[in-house]
Amino acid sequence: MLIILRQDLEKIGKAGEVVKVKDGYARNYLIPRDLAYPATDSYMNIFKETTKSKRFKQTQLKRSEEFLKKSLDEMTISIAMKAGEDNRLFGSVTSQNIADELKKKGVELDRRRIQLEENIKMLGEYKIPYKAHSDLDINISLNVVNEQSE
Repeated sequence: MLIILRQDLEKIGKAGEVVKVKDGYARNYLIPRDLAYPATDSYMNIFKETTKSKRFKQTQLKRSEEFLKKSLDEMTISIAMKAGEDNRLFGSVTSQNIADELKKKGVELDRRRIQLEENIKMLGEYKIPYKAHSDLDINISLNVVNEQSE
């Protein structure tokens, strides 16, 4: 039986390929688990349309992430916190604080994608990575200053 693979399957093929498998394997395993479609004209058209829309969404997402990278490269955010004598903060700067500060500047980010290994507890300048959907490296420039020095 000819089928269209919806996902990459080891030893069978890659997503989008039309491959021939045994009838029982296709009917009883691949098709019920939505791993493949039967290779008919209507399913070929459906697969082509979904592939087109996925590519379009990926292109749009990549463009928006490139714009985000450009705007974050030009921006440095500053957060004022109370600090002791040895530059240790009373409290800490979290990813939520960073997201809130960026929101004030007009950039909305998902705080869960801000890659803070641990909360910031010292004054200073930091480069914090942001995990985008694609493999684009985005960094947030952060300056933690003493509240009294402002």
